[in-house]
Amino acid sequence: MSILFSILVFVHIVGAAMIVGYWIATIKEPTVHPRQRDGAFLQLLTGIAMMGVIPMMPDADPNYFKLGIKFAIAVAVAVLAVIGSRKVKNGQAVSTGLAHSVGGLALVNIAIATLWN
Repeated sequence: MSILFSILVFVHIVGAAMIVGYWIATIKEPTVHPRQRDGAFLQLLTGIAMMGVIPMMPDADPNYFKLGIKFAIAVAVAVLAVIGSRKVKNGQAVSTGLAHSVGGLALVNIAIATLWN
């Protein structure tokens, strides 16, 4: 289970990098890139999978309150990324607030994961 969990963590981090990386790359002209949507879904799927694997890990003591907050933020990021990528696909303008919400909330989720013990 340890190897599976490590692989899930790796892919989870790749998803976060996709969201935040594209956000930083487009910060001067904020938009939502379709890969941010993909990264958000990757984060959701791997996060759910990790929540299923954690109870099977030896010496696991999961903080379900923290995981619930992270899940709620991840759902918000995914919804906003879908809205933004649909606007881009339809040729509509993506508001600055929407674009920064996708990247900023992903960054908040990273902070919660790394700083909250």
